[in-house]
Amino acid sequence: MANDQIKKADNGTYYFRANLGFDHSTGKRIQKYRSGFKTKKEAKEEYAKLVLQFASQSLPTEQKRIPFGTFIEDTYLPWYQTQVKESTFENRAGTVRKHFSCFYEKFTDAIEPIDIQNWQLALIRAGYSPNYVRVTQGMLSVAFDRAVILGITERNPSRMVGNVRGQKPLVDFWTLEEFEKVISKLYKGDYYEHYLFISLLFLFMSGMRLGEASALLWSDIDFTTGLCSITKTLYYHNQSDYKFTKPKTRAAIRSIYLDEDTLSELAAWRKVQRVAIPDCEFVLSYNGLPTTKTRLPRAMKKLADLAGVHRVRVHDLRHSHASLLINMGESPLLLKERLGHEKIQTTLGTYGHLYPNTNQAVAKKLTGILNYSEPKTSIANYTSNQHTADYHRA
Repeated sequence: MANDQIKKADNGTYYFRANLGFDHSTGKRIQKYRSGFKTKKEAKEEYAKLVLQFASQSLPTEQKRIPFGTFIEDTYLPWYQTQVKESTFENRAGTVRKHFSCFYEKFTDAIEPIDIQNWQLALIRAGYSPNYVRVTQGMLSVAFDRAVILGITERNPSRMVGNVRGQKPLVDFWTLEEFEKVISKLYKGDYYEHYLFISLLFLFMSGMRLGEASALLWSDIDFTTGLCSITKTLYYHNQSDYKFTKPKTRAAIRSIYLDEDTLSELAAWRKVQRVAIPDCEFVLSYNGLPTTKTRLPRAMKKLADLAGVHRVRVHDLRHSHASLLINMGESPLLLKERLGHEKIQTTLGTYGHLYPNTNQAVAKKLTGILNYSEPKTSIANYTSNQHTADYHRA
């Protein structure tokens, strides 16, 4: 897994050392060092520019036929790392190396559409879902787009083949009754179980993403008004490497009101937490560190089995919150604002099927709405009106 190439110097400026591959004539590694950038963004932009310039200029035309693996590792991934959030890069770099490796020994410009189609079929036969294959091939298409821009190949075989047909993912969730069975298994007299209780309760009652909830500080909650400010998310690599990052979209920056029961439980948890960790700023923490990605999933599996309910993911607690609001009769627009969706289409596309089918209700409302009296004779008998007669003959 590649590290972040942009580093912060002791004087507060940023620098990087770019590994630009190897000199094809000497075989030596090519490195470029740049420093003195006031912001990390400026350093990332210069890094991307340097990678692009080297990829497009360093090789003579006759030497631009390079293996796909060399292109991915030395050119594409270093550039891609400057374009996305650190957590996104780490997740996708692993996918790239896992599924693109079958093309690594081929020359980039020698990969044919039939190779892509066979690769698609192999992934599906291996048991990967159509949606996963779609996302993975989308990443492959982006890589080939970059290769075309750099002049390494003249075409994008991935886009020529087209992607597989996706399937609308099913939204899984716990009903209110199922969730009550789960949290009733947790004893708040035990400090760690109290932490699990407040974590699951908060996610279920707020609808927040795990990254948002993990980044939440006590200062983000106004216990007087009940307003919870969501302004950041958490990047977590390990216990010594985590940081706050900006939410993915502007809509994700929002404020939501918490119900009085949840506020009461949070206040009780804060008192218990402060006895164990007086200076802890994180709401969802039992040891002074933010909640990890793996801790809650493991607990949820065990609790689901103990409660006799089906297993769900941590993210499904967000879906559970949405389902609860829908059953309470709340509108899609309210869901959009509370969940931090950028577009109402996202809300409707994800949860529209959970809304009750009102077709039959509409039909009942339409029944008897028309009020009219039927004439006693045909319109043809109104011969005094020539236009009416003509109309009838027509």
